[in-house]
Amino acid sequence: MDWNVGQSIRSIWESCDLSASEFADEVADFYRRPRMTLPELMAAPSLVERFTRRFLLEAVIFPYDAGGALFGLAVADPTDIAAQRGAEIVLGGPVAVSIASFEDIAAALSERLGPDEDGSSTSSSVLASGAVEESVDSLRDLASGAPVVRAVNDLLDKAVELRASDIHIEPMRNGLTVRMRVDGLLRTVPPPAHALPQALISRIKILAGLNIAERRLPQDGAARLEASGLNLDVRVAIMPTQHGETAVIRLLPRDRGLLDIAKLGLRPHDERKVRRLIDLPHGMVVITGPTGSGKTTTLATMLSALNTPSRKILTIEDPVEYEIAGINQCQVKPAIGLTFASALRAFVRQDPDVIMVGEIRDTETANIAIHAALTGHLVLTTLHTETAIAAAPRLLDLGVEGFLLKSTLRGVIGQRLVRVLCDRCKLRKEISAADFDADPRYEACGLSIGETVFEPRGCERCAGVGYRGRVGVFETLEVDGEVRSCVGQQMDAVALDRAARRAGLTTMMDDAIAKCREGVTTVAEALRVTIAR
Repeated sequence: MDWNVGQSIRSIWESCDLSASEFADEVADFYRRPRMTLPELMAAPSLVERFTRRFLLEAVIFPYDAGGALFGLAVADPTDIAAQRGAEIVLGGPVAVSIASFEDIAAALSERLGPDEDGSSTSSSVLASGAVEESVDSLRDLASGAPVVRAVNDLLDKAVELRASDIHIEPMRNGLTVRMRVDGLLRTVPPPAHALPQALISRIKILAGLNIAERRLPQDGAARLEASGLNLDVRVAIMPTQHGETAVIRLLPRDRGLLDIAKLGLRPHDERKVRRLIDLPHGMVVITGPTGSGKTTTLATMLSALNTPSRKILTIEDPVEYEIAGINQCQVKPAIGLTFASALRAFVRQDPDVIMVGEIRDTETANIAIHAALTGHLVLTTLHTETAIAAAPRLLDLGVEGFLLKSTLRGVIGQRLVRVLCDRCKLRKEISAADFDADPRYEACGLSIGETVFEPRGCERCAGVGYRGRVGVFETLEVDGEVRSCVGQQMDAVALDRAARRAGLTTMMDDAIAKCREGVTTVAEALRVTIAR
């Protein structure tokens, strides 16, 4: 690029089309100085405590210990000799000058100095001194620049390539960390090069329709995007942290294929139970498991099976993750009073056949759902419990009367998700005595020495992980006979478990070990998500 020696470095940058990082590259090349990136600034031992805040902000410099008796000074403007001389006086020796962008120095000073006395961020003060004002307009311009747009698009493309369900963007002391949740586990990926974390978060906020000027409070938003030819529903959650705002992006492909009960991974006898439960004219069916165990997918699959023109189906969810044609779906909005409980009250006046409640979280919602099931509706919902057996005691704890629960609870499905072995590279393995010595749970879950199972190896198809995709492991409890009597007598989970086993309950551990023997998953995965009981 052309340099006009009559202009300051700052004014040249403001008048050119280069990003802050690209401009700093040009400056370093022109003045033949070393180039420092934001991660390098954050990793360098800072010496900012020796300087006044005002001097650092006005000079836009970052002093650091270069090792031994050497001092380093990252500058955005190498022509500002006065600032360099001032730094040498304060430090008591010569400095080795390197080049960093205005924005990177602003971010590094913001981290090391903390907020100003008036509560404003240091990076705001640095950029407001003439580089890039921290106004809403300048943030929007920064976040809409080509490098940042490309960085966010590349992250989305990478997530689709890895089949990730979530993207975690986390500013840390030493720079930006990006992780993606693939098959239930987080995997670190390289962060975008030359992208200021603040600009990256601002770009994500713009896509999700959030307030880019608000950095003190959590924010939630949504968007519809396209990445690698795939249409996505995106949920964005922003959280302020010690080193800046973090963003979690949930990716929900709009075209998920046909939702089919036969594809959930149920054993034949459990599948028959589920089909019997959804054929009931009324009552309550509960799906249990922790967050991320596939409850929403199972609910959506059951709703798809129920979805016929002869039935009216209403749902209240937080958020709506699967859009199903022919079903009336609502999203909770606590800010205006639309909660699970208030929606349920309104639903019973809409003449529904089936009601789906995303989650029972409190006594009010539990009681309204029970009464909806009593009055001739089939109610599907979820609870956060460890096992299917624990659902009844949990509802009793929420204040549901035992005689009402006995009359309405028809079935409970407990589930987890395990990773599926890659068909191309999985290896056969015989269980040895060493395996039993290393983990006593092998014996507790019914395995024996010499039995054949499978383990992961890793290949190009599965990116060297050994797993590709996930499948559910289930336990399906039909509440009838002895089990119903136990519910009515408000017996504890241990008594319920004994009654359910006598009635033929197959536990999640049993299902997981059966899938291990079939080569679907590994013993390590089964033990990771289930417990023997």
